[in-house]
Amino acid sequence: MIIAQLTDLHLRTGGELTFGKVDTAAFMSAAVAAIGRLDPAPDVLLLTGDLVDNGAVEAYSLLAELLAPLEFPVRMLPGNHDARDAMREVFASTDYLPASGFLQYESDIGPLRLLCLDTLVEGKTYGHLCAERLDWLQTRLAERPEDPTVIALHHPPCPLGIAMDSIGLVEGSEALEKIVAMHANIERVICGHVHRTIHRRWAGTMVTAAPGPAHQIALSLESSQAFRIIMEPPSFHLHVWRPDTGLVTHACLVEDFPVAHEVRV
Repeated sequence: MIIAQLTDLHLRTGGELTFGKVDTAAFMSAAVAAIGRLDPAPDVLLLTGDLVDNGAVEAYSLLAELLAPLEFPVRMLPGNHDARDAMREVFASTDYLPASGFLQYESDIGPLRLLCLDTLVEGKTYGHLCAERLDWLQTRLAERPEDPTVIALHHPPCPLGIAMDSIGLVEGSEALEKIVAMHANIERVICGHVHRTIHRRWAGTMVTAAPGPAHQIALSLESSQAFRIIMEPPSFHLHVWRPDTGLVTHACLVEDFPVAHEVRV
């Protein structure tokens, strides 16, 4: 099974640039085209939050237009820049987004089970998992304790040693860690928010944060420093699950590069 993951799209409409400089719509169009060219094709495209930059219905409509060429399923969850009601309004025809409440759901595509969490606190940058959302996860995990499972959320569930730790999952992290640690079938916890590829061992599994298809955040190993938006190459993650390897993650660049030499093995 192959999961393509895009995160932190930060779409704006009407040609408006994010930060006054970044044409996120053009970058997203290029990313969708790159993922559409993959061979073999992904089984699903997962969007892990900050789909738009200001929660506008019009921006979600633009997202729907950009995703239209894809011939495989799409799943999405909210980040801190998103708005639940606007997401529901535009993607009301989907069969996976809950009609009310938190945007948490499970999805079975192929042999891997996907559990999507909603860490959004509307109007805030940080993330939160309340008792209701955590209880939902605990119930879902208890239902199928043997099935290989990926948990997806926007905010990293644990500190990563960078400045953005202060606006990560600041409420519910310890409870989530206890839940995840009880389930050996969790292949990975995947997230976004930090605009970088970062891996960390946590709660008996791995946490993998993905970069963005437009702007990134400069590497800084000082958690007290302010973070800087930079134009490192647009990227996405490709998660490949096989029974003999478990989940293997590839960091992919959107840009297509020429072949220098072909080696046969």
